[in-house]
Amino acid sequence: MSENFSLLTTEQVNAATKHIDECNTFDMLKLINDEDKKVALAVEKVLPQIALAVDAITEKLSEGGRLFYIGAGTSGRLGVLDASECPPTFGVSPSLVQGLIAGGDGALRTAVEGAEDDSTLAARDLTAKNFCARDILTGITASGRTPYVLGGIEFAKNLGAKTIGISCSENSALAKVADIAITPITGAEAITGSTRMKAGTATKLVLNMLTTGTMIKMGRVRGNLMSCVQATNEKLRDRLQRINSALEK
Repeated sequence: MSENFSLLTTEQVNAATKHIDECNTFDMLKLINDEDKKVALAVEKVLPQIALAVDAITEKLSEGGRLFYIGAGTSGRLGVLDASECPPTFGVSPSLVQGLIAGGDGALRTAVEGAEDDSTLAARDLTAKNFCARDILTGITASGRTPYVLGGIEFAKNLGAKTIGISCSENSALAKVADIAITPITGAEAITGSTRMKAGTATKLVLNMLTTGTMIKMGRVRGNLMSCVQATNEKLRDRLQRINSALEK
């Protein structure tokens, strides 16, 4: 029996935007903005779960483990983005936080059809990175049912690794299997099923909190200054100089 995707929260039709194609430009954008306003409130409701995740990640990284993100499409791209921003922002090794996307790095720019539907690919990708029990895995899927992500979570759990699941759909399969489930319910998208919108924004907010919170707890931030920033360009060299001056006072 095939899966009934219409039951997913992220596939629901938004009654408020049914006539968005008939609006003038301002009113069209106002409808989108009205929906976006709901995102931060949805994330606020899951702050306790995000806190649990930050503590779990901090513990694993402090013990020599690594944080991995896995996802497909927009979810995968957001994970890769967050991971790639950690070394320059916090001065950590690129291996400490890693993002994997279904279909490989080529999928960052071009969709790799069918990759997300293969539940065995994540195990292969994680194995190639020598993922082990001391690492921690965060699966990201707005719908909460992407086979690539669920396969990765199963693989990690079988190794005895800690798992986190980020999804935006109620009662998702991911939330049921992850050790820590973070589920901001952002509701129907302005454009039906376009989870690059509210769900994607919520996911970015959560990922920001996971790595920023972890790095603060690991001493990579002093006060509210990124004291370990890598000064790789003129702007960052100037920022580092200002940070050092502030810390010396």
